[in-house]
Amino acid sequence: MTKRIVVLGAGESGVGAAVLAKKKGFDVFVSDLSAIKTNYKQLLLAHDISFEEGQHTEPLILSADEIIKSPGIPNNAPIIIQILDRGIPIISEIEFAGRYTNAKMICITGSNGKTTTTSLIYHILKKAGYKVGLAGNIGQSLALQVAESNHDYYVIELSSFQLDNMYEFHANVAVLMNITPDHLDRYEHTMQNYVDAKFRIIRNQTQQDAFVFWNDDPIIRRELEKYAEHGRLYPFAERKTDGTVSYVEQHQIHFTEPIPFNMEQEDLALTGTHNLYNSMAAGISAKIAGVRNECIREALSDFKGVEHRLEKVCEVDGVEYINDSKATNVNSCWYALQSMKKKTILILGGKDKGNDYAEIADLVREKCVGLVYMGLHNEKLHSFFDSFGLPVADVQSMHDAVDAARRMSRVGDVVLLSPCCASFDLFQSYEDRGEQFKACVNAMI
Repeated sequence: MTKRIVVLGAGESGVGAAVLAKKKGFDVFVSDLSAIKTNYKQLLLAHDISFEEGQHTEPLILSADEIIKSPGIPNNAPIIIQILDRGIPIISEIEFAGRYTNAKMICITGSNGKTTTTSLIYHILKKAGYKVGLAGNIGQSLALQVAESNHDYYVIELSSFQLDNMYEFHANVAVLMNITPDHLDRYEHTMQNYVDAKFRIIRNQTQQDAFVFWNDDPIIRRELEKYAEHGRLYPFAERKTDGTVSYVEQHQIHFTEPIPFNMEQEDLALTGTHNLYNSMAAGISAKIAGVRNECIREALSDFKGVEHRLEKVCEVDGVEYINDSKATNVNSCWYALQSMKKKTILILGGKDKGNDYAEIADLVREKCVGLVYMGLHNEKLHSFFDSFGLPVADVQSMHDAVDAARRMSRVGDVVLLSPCCASFDLFQSYEDRGEQFKACVNAMI
């Protein structure tokens, strides 16, 4: 009897998983509570895959032998509770795809920096001529690539949501950038639950694998002591300490393993402390993959950056506008503010995920000359920041946010969109939020 696979969620990961499952001979059904985008619907039709949209038909779903769940669906969703009650296994698209490829997996997670680091590693390997795919939170679905391509390496950005439903998947190189509070609303507002999810990235590693991590992160250092099995350790830090394989000394980045080389810090394409760590993690990962030193040096020098992450939009009337819409947590905003060299009007707010704004309090006092609160529920922002004595404005659209920031600004200032929050109260995604910001700014020219 043919095994039945039900895929919940018909976005990039879900449709990719469905195509792979169909190719492998499973009985496949896709269900999405929302409307399915036209391009994904066409892909399902082209592969003769049954689907429904706008509803979850319980008999069709609960007859599954295995469920592949979109990472965006929370575990307390009614259909998920029913599936768990029935004892039907739930896995992620990444877990499913990993069963059908022998490619090397370079996997990146962390509260901040994972998209830039993932993109950097992919850029280096691509430049070196490797047959490599980009997958996970960015790029094309891993499952779809496994179904239709033949790569030797995959560079995969993994969120905690994706890691939650991974069990047998094996990362040959696991990169953990940092751990700070994020998505606590999905983890019962318990930090340890979120930490445990992040550490699933080293699950199933052996001493033939590699674990690359930021050595100065106290949570990583503490948690690592709990794990007897992980890959060979490759810690990086801004300063040299015992065991660090990448560090800065006399304005040079040093890489000590497996073949030592140095690189002038000023030659890095990306600036700022956070990007220094991203470049270190990417360089180490590329070296583990066997990329030549000269190729790593060249790639770290000509990388163009990631859209919506400290992306310079333009200058209008002597004021610089920067799109950091990807800053969906407080720590990410901290790095953005830390890199600002001018007086800053900060646009922040959105769907709060259990944020503690104390982390950016000192930087807001030091750098900011105005705050724009953007969201449907800004009470928490008022409660925390209003006592700072800065001009503030409440807005509920990007047009009004940019207009308020423009009125607060003076020649030589910076307007920084770095929201600290998820986008889903006013926008479809952080990309939508960033695109609207850029459109509103460019309309002022």
